[in-house]
Amino acid sequence: MKSQNPNFKVDAKEVEKLEKAAFILKTVAHPVRLGIVHLLENSDSLSVSEICEALNTEQSLTSHHLQNMRLKGILSVKRQGRRMMYSLKAHAVAQLLHCLDHCECNM
Repeated sequence: MKSQNPNFKVDAKEVEKLEKAAFILKTVAHPVRLGIVHLLENSDSLSVSEICEALNTEQSLTSHHLQNMRLKGILSVKRQGRRMMYSLKAHAVAQLLHCLDHCECNM
């Protein structure tokens, strides 16, 4: 076990970074939400039905997750005719998930 340095402190900027990472992880901590982020990371925008088809999920469940992530600032939405088109607003989410995918933690 490493010895603790009593003089070591996390500065305010680092605390803010950690809080942001924790917020993102809590927001996307569901297989459907992770799938949505992955899809939108590789596309400019997708409709609810396109996301449902790609993930093989029900529209009501998918819409619930999309709404939740939109309200928390992870996604943005624009109306295109009768369809709502979702896109990734917080690209830090994709970066964070990319880091998790490529970490050496034997996942």
